[in-house]
Amino acid sequence: MSNTTKNTETTSSRRNWLKNVGMLGAASMAPSLVMAGSNHEKKHSSLYNNQPIRLIVSTYSYWHFEPEKYPIEKVIENAAKIGFDGVEILHRQMENESVEYMNKLKRMAFERGLALPFLSIHQNFVEPDAAKRKEHIEHTLRCIKLAVQMGIPAIRMNTGSWKGKRPADYYEHGRKEPTEGYTDQDAIKWVIESMKECLEEAEKAGVILCLENHWGLSSNIDYLEEIHNALSSSPAMGLNLDTGNFVGEPYDDFERLIGHADIIQAKTYYGGGKYYDKDMDYDRFAKIMRDANFTGYVSLEMEGDEDPETAVPKSYKLLREAFAV
Repeated sequence: MSNTTKNTETTSSRRNWLKNVGMLGAASMAPSLVMAGSNHEKKHSSLYNNQPIRLIVSTYSYWHFEPEKYPIEKVIENAAKIGFDGVEILHRQMENESVEYMNKLKRMAFERGLALPFLSIHQNFVEPDAAKRKEHIEHTLRCIKLAVQMGIPAIRMNTGSWKGKRPADYYEHGRKEPTEGYTDQDAIKWVIESMKECLEEAEKAGVILCLENHWGLSSNIDYLEEIHNALSSSPAMGLNLDTGNFVGEPYDDFERLIGHADIIQAKTYYGGGKYYDKDMDYDRFAKIMRDANFTGYVSLEMEGDEDPETAVPKSYKLLREAFAV
């Protein structure tokens, strides 16, 4: 079977899936669902869009896990005033998981003309204990239900990382040593098995699970691609690329994976990075995205120490200029 035939069949399968799930309204906000079958099959080739890239802002940009949470309601209000197209919700930033609260966020966004395309959650499948992996699977399944309630079509997923203290140079290589008696290949197997279980429910719900290069095991781009390719036959499998989470210079690895990407998170570091600093050439990122015909959302994650009330508008201006047509 030719690559063209495989791509056509995969595209048809994904479109039929979206038609049959009960979340067409949410799914219509999502980027392309045409998944590549190999690194050489580009999923965006038939999705040309001459509009500017849609910019959203992660609620994380306003709250870096301090004791007092920055209200998501206020992020939604800020996003509308600044000019963003939507808001990414950080699960840990939610005040609660009540239907009343989630409906409030959904209505606030709708009334301001904002999309809610992405829910970022935390889980760790790099766990030798099968019972603990199961806990993280159950957490993910619960979050899929939350996404459905809020009309969110995609969820950020992590591979996770080995236990233990982060080495001083962790953000230079992203690596932790495996737990004694285990290897990274064991961890890859656990991630694939756990993701498969989550994807079964995600397919039914019409929610895309976007695996991110989020340090830990996924710092190794070969590992990330191996996991992605093992799961790419699922119409609910996706990929999220974080510009700031690549080891070393990001551009070659970003270009290598952009053909698989469903959404992108773009880091800025005004006031100095919370965990690390990186110089970001967003004109260069934008060219790579245009060349790959990426048409999905770009979500700002402002991870600097500057007051987000000033740093987020600066970041918006930077990204909006870079990603304009």
